[in-house]
Amino acid sequence: MPGLTITDIPVEVWLDIILPALPLPDLLTLGCTNRFFYLLTSDEPFWHRKLQQEYNFSGSETARQTGWKFIYRRLRDPQVFVWGQASQGRLGIPLDNIMLGEGVPAPARLRIPGVQIVSLAACGWSFHALDVKGNIYVWGSLDGESYALNMDGFFREGKLAGKPMRLALPVAFRTINCGRLHASALDSNSDIWTFTTWGRPFRLLSPELDKSSPDTTPIQVECGWTFTAILTQSGDALVYWPYSGEMRERLGQEFDRLDREDAASKALPDRAQSDVIPCHPWDLAGVDPVRLPPIPHRLPDLPATGLTDEERAGETRLVKIAGMDNKLIGLTNKGHVLMYDKLSGVDRYTQGHWTYLPQFSEAANVAEDEVFSTEGEDKIEAPRTMQITHISAHFRTFVAYSAGQRSIVLMGKSDGDDTDDHPNLPHAPPPPPPPPPKRIIHRKLQYQSVISVVLGDYHFGALTATGKLFTWGAYSKGALGLGDPFDIPIGQPGGFADERHRQSASEFGRGRWLAYPPEVSEPTEVKFDHGDKKKREKFCFAAAAAGWHMGALVIDLEPDEADDTHEELEEPDHSTTPMPGSFPADPPPQEPQHPPAPVPGMFRGLGGGLPYIRVGFAGRGVEYEAYMAYGTASGYS
Repeated sequence: MPGLTITDIPVEVWLDIILPALPLPDLLTLGCTNRFFYLLTSDEPFWHRKLQQEYNFSGSETARQTGWKFIYRRLRDPQVFVWGQASQGRLGIPLDNIMLGEGVPAPARLRIPGVQIVSLAACGWSFHALDVKGNIYVWGSLDGESYALNMDGFFREGKLAGKPMRLALPVAFRTINCGRLHASALDSNSDIWTFTTWGRPFRLLSPELDKSSPDTTPIQVECGWTFTAILTQSGDALVYWPYSGEMRERLGQEFDRLDREDAASKALPDRAQSDVIPCHPWDLAGVDPVRLPPIPHRLPDLPATGLTDEERAGETRLVKIAGMDNKLIGLTNKGHVLMYDKLSGVDRYTQGHWTYLPQFSEAANVAEDEVFSTEGEDKIEAPRTMQITHISAHFRTFVAYSAGQRSIVLMGKSDGDDTDDHPNLPHAPPPPPPPPPKRIIHRKLQYQSVISVVLGDYHFGALTATGKLFTWGAYSKGALGLGDPFDIPIGQPGGFADERHRQSASEFGRGRWLAYPPEVSEPTEVKFDHGDKKKREKFCFAAAAAGWHMGALVIDLEPDEADDTHEELEEPDHSTTPMPGSFPADPPPQEPQHPPAPVPGMFRGLGGGLPYIRVGFAGRGVEYEAYMAYGTASGYS
């Protein structure tokens, strides 16, 4: 039709067909032509999808909503940092670099040459990591309570990997999650794998997971203390126990057979590839995971969530799960937080049930907490609306939190272990109901754009959308990562309470402490420049914790010399090391401010000063109209 221009092509066609086909330099050049294409090539969901497709990075374990283009730019060189307890080689750092007996109290860089790590998970005595190609890397010991000889291979659960080692597996993986002694992963075919040893992982084959319908298609895998839980597309939760019941028997039988008949299955690394574990994967069939009962049908309506009437009227279903010690936390699409108990084994799960937790779901309930009643300068405004969108759990602690600039973070403590059975006598009274979990609200975590909360046994960490990591809890051999307590001023977080306390700790030298720093009650920022000769600003985009250790993925914010030239751009080459290339210098992602304020020079040489108005994925087609309307009203054109 006459009069049509290139900008009349529907936005969906640009974002879904044309832009993905463009080479990176052309994509960036297009964004510099005019305001329309700047907005188009800055679309957050577009860059999020590009990260998933090219770098195996989804960020699904966080509540991040913005900053995908920024992360894409810097993901060519992600840095791995680890700290905390160093036993069983769990930090992957040579022992001669570790202070004997007291771990590593500040983030230490762990280098894996030629590898780009995009996801990190922590086990009881180890770390598991995913790279951009979907490979799994491990270090430490999968079972730190077992042992293995130097001559043994990685068919032993206690075999130690003193440095990062790649698992030689036939498929790429999308996510991995850890329990205390095991890990489970979701591969690119949506199959579930489990690692009770690194050398002999098994793929679980079951009609319950055949992907023939939403009921049998896994979308999330989570490990509890001793179990693995699976969430399907339909919102059902399934559970299995590698260390109990029929599955344990089948694993024992298969391992005995492999010991007798297959020497290669002992997974001994070759001298020529000392950093590769030659895995012997196998399929486990005939032992199906159990499907937990549906969540309660009559969950209360949550009016203060900000959902539309249409969303509130839709079906209520599970959208996320998180595993604890014998308990599973569930989250619905409408913000209900639930707990399923009695998950100590396949013979006991039928005694459990879903319990709705209003103190972690309802804005009015949360607003009554005493933390919001404090007057004065420290007063925190009580939430008027709240929708819990993310959960995490470990051991006996879980966290429920909302997304965005006004994020609310609620910690739950579940005391005791529900494995203590009550006498099953004919006339025995029913056991008393378990006490509800205790809610804890940290003042410094509220309204801080928290996108992820990670949990160790006694230490915790919160990551913000602006790349800051905060930790609190017990010292745990340096797991807080706040630095050497002897170098921290007396009375400061991570340091000793007083000089007498410090002197008593060092009486026999720093390798044999008699006392430890007190617990840190207020979340305190972790710095990633300890020991650096030149201080460089860094941005943390992922974190993991378990046991007494912690890790983080970090990108350097300081631009390289080539960052402002398009001539240096390259397409990602996943046959070697992906190089997303360079962009005009962008600031670290921030949560959007409302109302937006004009930013002079925002469009780089185009003379514009209009802000980017983001209205969400579903409203991509109206971004340009909203932008132009704001510009006209503000006097810009």
